[in-house]
Amino acid sequence: HKTVLSALSCPACSRQIPIFPSIPVVAASMSRPPPPFTPQNPTPAPRPGGQSPSSTLPASFSNLQISRAPPPFASVGPPQGDGPVPSSIRGPQAPPPGARPFPGSPSPPGSLFACPAPSVQQSPPFGAPPAAQSLQQQRPPFNGPPPVLPAQVQRAPFGGPPAASQPLPYGGPPAAVSQLAPFGVSPVAAAQSAPLGAPRYSAAQPPQFSGLSGAVSRPSYSGGSIPPFGAARAPSQQGPYGGPPQFGGERPGLQTPLFGAQTAPASQPPPFMGVRGANAPAFGPPGWQGQTRPAASSEFIVKDTGNCSPRLMRCTMNQIPCTGDLLTTSGMPLAIMVQPFALPHPSEEAIQLVDFGEMGPIRCSRCKAYINPFMRFVDQGKIFICNLCGFSNDTPREYLCNLGPDGRRRDADDRPELCRGTVEFIATKEFLVREPMPAVYFFLVDVSMNAIQTGATAAACSAISQSLSDLPEGPRTMVGIATFDSTIHFYSLKRAQQQPLMLIVPDIQDVYTPLQMDLILPVSECRDSLEQLLESIPSMFENNRVADSAFGAAMKAGFLAMKPTGGKLLVFQSVLPSVGTGSLSARETEGRSNISSGDKEAHKLLQPVDKTLKTMALEFAEYQVCVDVFLTTQSYTDVASISVVPSTTGGRVYYYFPFSALSDPAKLFNDLRWNITRPQGLEAVMRVRCSQGLQVQDYSGNFCKRVPTDIDLPAIDSDKTIMVSFKHDDKFQENSECGFQCALLYTTVYGQRRIRVINISLPCTSMLSNLFRCADLEAQFTYVVKQAANGIPSSSLSQVRDQVTSTCINILQSYRQYCASVSSSGQLILPEALKLLPLYTLALTKSIGLRNDGRLDDRSYWVSIVSSVSVSLAVPLVFPRMIALHDLTSRDDEDPLIPNPLTLNSENIQDNGIYLLENGEDGFIHVRNAVNPATLEQIFGFSSLAGAPNLLVLEQFDNVLSRKVNEVVNEIRRQRCSYLRLRLCQKGDPSGDFFRSLLVEDKAPGGLSYVEFLVHVHRQIQSKMT
Repeated sequence: HKTVLSALSCPACSRQIPIFPSIPVVAASMSRPPPPFTPQNPTPAPRPGGQSPSSTLPASFSNLQISRAPPPFASVGPPQGDGPVPSSIRGPQAPPPGARPFPGSPSPPGSLFACPAPSVQQSPPFGAPPAAQSLQQQRPPFNGPPPVLPAQVQRAPFGGPPAASQPLPYGGPPAAVSQLAPFGVSPVAAAQSAPLGAPRYSAAQPPQFSGLSGAVSRPSYSGGSIPPFGAARAPSQQGPYGGPPQFGGERPGLQTPLFGAQTAPASQPPPFMGVRGANAPAFGPPGWQGQTRPAASSEFIVKDTGNCSPRLMRCTMNQIPCTGDLLTTSGMPLAIMVQPFALPHPSEEAIQLVDFGEMGPIRCSRCKAYINPFMRFVDQGKIFICNLCGFSNDTPREYLCNLGPDGRRRDADDRPELCRGTVEFIATKEFLVREPMPAVYFFLVDVSMNAIQTGATAAACSAISQSLSDLPEGPRTMVGIATFDSTIHFYSLKRAQQQPLMLIVPDIQDVYTPLQMDLILPVSECRDSLEQLLESIPSMFENNRVADSAFGAAMKAGFLAMKPTGGKLLVFQSVLPSVGTGSLSARETEGRSNISSGDKEAHKLLQPVDKTLKTMALEFAEYQVCVDVFLTTQSYTDVASISVVPSTTGGRVYYYFPFSALSDPAKLFNDLRWNITRPQGLEAVMRVRCSQGLQVQDYSGNFCKRVPTDIDLPAIDSDKTIMVSFKHDDKFQENSECGFQCALLYTTVYGQRRIRVINISLPCTSMLSNLFRCADLEAQFTYVVKQAANGIPSSSLSQVRDQVTSTCINILQSYRQYCASVSSSGQLILPEALKLLPLYTLALTKSIGLRNDGRLDDRSYWVSIVSSVSVSLAVPLVFPRMIALHDLTSRDDEDPLIPNPLTLNSENIQDNGIYLLENGEDGFIHVRNAVNPATLEQIFGFSSLAGAPNLLVLEQFDNVLSRKVNEVVNEIRRQRCSYLRLRLCQKGDPSGDFFRSLLVEDKAPGGLSYVEFLVHVHRQIQSKMT
């Protein structure tokens, strides 16, 4: 992918712009986990024997051009530099023998790249207080080695209890500060400024995380290892994401804040996660407008000089059509994917935090858009013109500044809100309807007979107990717990009591809370009691013979306890809710008969059974309660009905079917810990604004919508994406620009109210060829996937598949008819930017969500995932990655850690091979019949597959092949920030047939092969053109 590097020169006169530092600006930084970055699409491997794909085409299509590509996750290498390679993470306490969790958890904390403060002071990270320790010498160059090596720290496994010498968990409390400092100024003594992006270290600080492979080279450390992804943070480090800032300084309107120079870009770097020493390409405006942005599956380092990072907001096309007719002709969708807390590259500059004091952020008085780099100042800076609505606003007196000869404000480069596409503002009182909510976590655990017998209750209690140390520290963090079967059991955790007090609520039709207080307490006051309770719950209910589950009533009771504050309700459910409010009935048998008989109404079984849970969810969202449901089940649970609550409240469903007490406790723990520690905001409200000529048509994602213009998000995190679609209501002028602005008002986990503003401005065009040249394949395909998921509950699967195929055909037909040069009618001509669209479309029609076979719960879970999936994970979800495991020993240590993926067809499957196919949620290991028993012994520890479990626990044995397999699996888990359940698939049994169904290029029962699908698409295009 071509990238254009921003330069430190004036876009109008090309002269060099000096930087004049004045007032420091607090960096809106956070302790950031490594993002699920993935490399670019690799070159497809040739077919065995040199057979050309087109050789199997009919004669009339012999010159048909076929684009093939493995999943966009090739060339993945180990972490770069001399830093330690992330080790595996631990599972729950007392794990099963050989359980080996993954290293893909929250990032090791460390000081993040922030704007340098004046010569003697350092700005704290996003939302955190000033650091308390002194810096003894000047900061090192960008990503260089620390001036003082960190103290010896033994790195704990992921999820392991922090040692005394280890740092506090990600998102830990702010460091103690003896007195408030002026805004943006930390009381650090004798600190020296350095170039932007250079981390600061002290003797007690571990260096900045650089554990992503293929980025910038990592510094070497002789004094200890970098803390693992999600490990604890040293008490001496800067305060974490969401910590309270310091106030009292002069507002930005009175003095100009500091903005540092950009770092030098890398020249011609290879793809992300490539060979050792590879650097990511820098990316950023000006200069990129109208060009295709870097693929979401590639690595890039964003230099934000006006337009936001593509990770935060990405449009389906990088040029906007001037008219609605032009958009309709193209057949392409116009939408943006907004991921407000998307994980940044560790080498990127932190988002800046701006405090306008009591005045509040500057806004357009007509459309209420926030000040941004695309607003123009005129009349000597006294007037600013909104880039969205065109209204002329008076500049506040305290914000006045003269204009330079180029027409820009002289302080534009010194103000983040005027030179950055993404900034954060401190919210003033006008944005508060109540005091910011505390961070409240309430756990609901199913203790019915099935949950006890399958080990789900014990796994849930163990995961909660180990995750307590990862909760944000401080008096504002509160916790509560309840258990339920056919009744609800609350627990009072007051420290004064010798042991927790159980309070039973038998009424599950009209539930209530037995106490007004003491059910939710600060975690610092009740941790010992809670740990004691969690340890005893499995034994307390081990003889429970109550099979019923009052899931809905338990959620309602937990909500009543949290109603005064709001917070996160984490529910562990194991069976179909059968009694009380929101009880459900088994519909799976009915679903099988309807689908097998071709019933046109079968899709109604993918809709909620009634409106009870939806009504409950709307009430939860109104009081800022977010619900996450962990389904640890071995039977049908009606995910279609249950998922309504998380999707309305900003949460998600975690699905463990069939639950295995051997392999799933580690995944349950890691999922829970990531849920708690990832970057997130509470009680959020989001609005997307756009230029006149467009209007917002619809929002799609996990949220609650009460008014047409805003969406309410009781919680939003780094994994959630909101899709916003647009339609024309007027025309744009050729070569004008169309702006989009997303404003997210939210509360940090430490009770600070913030406004994150994300801006992008795209050129408008009246040429159809420009739209296809600047189309974003991954964003457009994500739109298609989300639209298909939205249609599954209301249309038959055949109708949804036809609609998906028609979308692909219409886009390609428009290009063929209006943009392609005259050529033979036998050619299928694809736009360069969308050449893989037919392949991805075919994969979507064969995915879990759209295939005819499969369980109702599996399809409903697929729909729930897609509703909030990010652009970077949408493609692998339907077009997985397949790699060979049996020949990893033939690879050199200098080769990328993960080998190039194989194309998804049976021609690449050898009879003596072992293959891993992963989609970000599950990993399927296919073992062929002729595999050498010695190879099986090396990887799995057994020489025969007889009696081997379907759900694997991958152990590491003392041999090279086992080590390499574990490294590959752990690297995939790190990329995905997901534990990746491993399933064994054998040839000749149903699991092997399921694996073959995932080879989307092969012909399948009721489905076309890739070549046949291309022929079908080509014939449909010819038919439309004639």
